[in-house]
Amino acid sequence: MSKKIESVLVIGLGKVGRLVGILLHESGFNVTGLDSESHEDLPFAVRQTNATRRATLQKQMRGHDAVVSCLPYHLNALVAECAHAGGLHYFDLTEDVATTAAIRTMARKGKGVLAPQCGLAPGYISIVGAELAKTFKQLRSIELRVGALPQNPSGLLGYAFNWSPEGVVNEYLNDCDVIQDGQRAQVPAMENLETVVIDGVQLEAFSTSGGLGTMCETYDGKVERLNYKTIRYPGHNKLMRFFFNELHLRNDRKMAGEILVHAKPPVNDDVVFVYAAVEGWRNQKLGRTEFVRSYYPRKIAGSHWRAISWTTAASVCAVVELVSQGDLPQSGFLKQETIPLDLFFKTKNGAMYDEKGSRSGTDFPEFEA
Repeated sequence: MSKKIESVLVIGLGKVGRLVGILLHESGFNVTGLDSESHEDLPFAVRQTNATRRATLQKQMRGHDAVVSCLPYHLNALVAECAHAGGLHYFDLTEDVATTAAIRTMARKGKGVLAPQCGLAPGYISIVGAELAKTFKQLRSIELRVGALPQNPSGLLGYAFNWSPEGVVNEYLNDCDVIQDGQRAQVPAMENLETVVIDGVQLEAFSTSGGLGTMCETYDGKVERLNYKTIRYPGHNKLMRFFFNELHLRNDRKMAGEILVHAKPPVNDDVVFVYAAVEGWRNQKLGRTEFVRSYYPRKIAGSHWRAISWTTAASVCAVVELVSQGDLPQSGFLKQETIPLDLFFKTKNGAMYDEKGSRSGTDFPEFEA
């Protein structure tokens, strides 16, 4: 029997965490924020405390039905442990493979659902890719691509750090899970460069880590090729390879992040590209289906929010809605690719991805069996 989520504790009120709290508040949840700083401008209660201590977390979680962690990835395992011990539902935005593996081990026992990777990639892109795959009787390939970029790029890098520099550096340096030639494997990041064209704009894409979440396990033995790549403006990959390899910045990730943010600070006018393509056979005929969208900044609760912020925050909020409604499992480990896209789009927050004013391209395709 499902238990409706009424009270949610949002931990970490950075750019995305603030919006997660606002969206859940606007969706009718009783939200409490937890952060090391005070936030008097938010429409929900905020407790100012250190969220890195087990005793503190356990105390603050009491009386809540669910926890959403918007903390840096290396802090999520502790938050998940405390939520799991308290029987609460747990959600986060992590892309880190090791953190997800630790959370999955916890999920073997417990009363609540443990749902990491609920952001944009992994998260929304996983849901889209799996939905496309359902339309084929036999799969050949699943290609997932996502990029968060400035609308008006400047300089040779053509980039702005609207997302966590720590997370971006890890994506660029950690090995990437893939399926190639029907076998699960790992490949180096920043390899396999390709050209992608979206809305007439020429872009490039290359392998980065974490974007597939648990999809390699889910599609093991079911597809010949499965991979995830990050989208950037042309020339970015070559310069970043020089930065990390020839300047040896891969050996000091903290410094690398600091240099990059200093060089390319955040911009307000960004765009998020989402590209999924699946090939396979229907009725013994080989075909290819694509899902391509461009998402832009939008106004939420009277404020301007960057595309990367709302596309990340709304995804985890949509999953919280689905668990609360009883549309998803109420315990155990939740894989993003098991979430039906039609149900995702029907939530208050998921509907933002399906609005014609916030995307481009054709409607989601429907096929004959």
